[in-house]
Amino acid sequence: MFREKIKVLDCTIRDGGLINNHYFTDEFVRAVYKAVSEAGIDYIEMGYRSCRSFAPESDYGPWKYCDDEKISRIIDGIESTTKISIMVDAHRVKDQQFKPVDQSPVDMIRVATYVKDIDKAIAMLNIAHDLGYETTVNIMAISAEIEKDLVEALEQLAETPVQVVYVVDSFGYFYCEQIEHIVKLYRKLLPGKEIGIHCHNNQQLAFANTIEGIIHDANYVDGSLYGIGRGAGNCPLELVMGFLKNPKFRLEPILKVIEDYMLPMRKELEWGYMIPYVITGILNEHPRAAIAMRKTKDKDKYAEFYEQIRDVM
Repeated sequence: MFREKIKVLDCTIRDGGLINNHYFTDEFVRAVYKAVSEAGIDYIEMGYRSCRSFAPESDYGPWKYCDDEKISRIIDGIESTTKISIMVDAHRVKDQQFKPVDQSPVDMIRVATYVKDIDKAIAMLNIAHDLGYETTVNIMAISAEIEKDLVEALEQLAETPVQVVYVVDSFGYFYCEQIEHIVKLYRKLLPGKEIGIHCHNNQQLAFANTIEGIIHDANYVDGSLYGIGRGAGNCPLELVMGFLKNPKFRLEPILKVIEDYMLPMRKELEWGYMIPYVITGILNEHPRAAIAMRKTKDKDKYAEFYEQIRDVM
């Protein structure tokens, strides 16, 4: 499905880092950036830009927080038209310092927020916009929100300069009918804005729901290499590329970096479709309980886990 307006963002480093506390090597990050660039992907998200007082840097690997100097070192010498984004959590950051866009390797700032923190998100996106960055707002966990509260947040965002607002199925709960409804709601309440789609794969629907969003004119699409991401992971980037049929895309560099890096990584790290993530997806719950359960000796006691999650709802 070729539509020239569609922009694809790779979130391998940022979202994928949630499975290993961002303990990625510089070699891996550079290889991903090089592959994504050669493949013709529009954006790559390097990580978070956040307040060190919230979470000390020593608690995480080197690619949790990615400052401008670190990004510049990684991309040095690689010819690329792929733009770079970073994410900032509105609910975790009070004050944020950014350089003007012409002094930074970063092109886009993505503000992640919950509906209750929309005022914080708007304040942050205004700062980023005034410094010349492209901006998105990613409203997380919308499957757990009351629609009238979501509507109020969207009406507030409609009055801001944000360029893209993302539908985010954080818990992998939605089916295609809900994606259609939500994307149409965003489009109705956000005239002049682009809509993005970011899906998780708890019920094996990340790719199908991404396609559903695209069908209803979501023009910004997230994916990750081999679907890497917290818990059940994300929509696989390679599937998105195959579906979109954009002649600028080259699949070979993506397949090579999966072959060289992701397959060996998969032997040590766990992500993708698993019954505990199915359970949290079906029950519209955050995957944190499933992630914790998979680290115990009872990691395969699915029926017991289902009863525990269901009983506390």
